[in-house]
Amino acid sequence: MPKKVKERKGKRERKKHPKHLKSTLYEAKDSGVERKARFCPKCGPGVFMAKHRDRVTCGKCGYTEWKKGREKE
Repeated sequence: MPKKVKERKGKRERKKHPKHLKSTLYEAKDSGVERKARFCPKCGPGVFMAKHRDRVTCGKCGYTEWKKGREKE
């Protein structure tokens, strides 16, 4: 019995991920600018930490803090 061959119909469509803009990390206040995200304790001010479901990580140095209440598997 011959195998079925799938036909290719060109390039597949890529998933569109939401854009993370720098402007979402700041909020304008009366007295100045308020930063919403945390800074990395190792790298210092200017390097934000990324929020994940179970952790907060620094993209520059790799510093990670695990959120409490979630078991690591």
